[in-house]
Amino acid sequence: MNADAGQERDPGLQPERTRLAWRRTTLASTVVAVLAAKTALHGSVSAAGIIACALCCALWLGFLLVAHRRIGALASSDSPPALTPRHATAAVLCTVALAACGAALVL
Repeated sequence: MNADAGQERDPGLQPERTRLAWRRTTLASTVVAVLAAKTALHGSVSAAGIIACALCCALWLGFLLVAHRRIGALASSDSPPALTPRHATAAVLCTVALAACGAALVL
């Protein structure tokens, strides 16, 4: 029998590291969205550039919403609930789509 079976798990600094990782990813997506908007609106403005810029902004807002909810959940308790597959999928899709839109604007 394990002597630690009756004790609660000490998460240590893991929740703080996870919050910081969400914040870094949010900051990186903000930079991508700002640079994509600058690229789309620099020089001659086209309809495709405006649409790509709007899509980047929408994807950034979607990721920001998911990240804000997760950061709040991590900060609210010592034992936060697991990230749901729905939220994880939304975060991944927003990140990949934002990178694709940014790449499309640059190329």
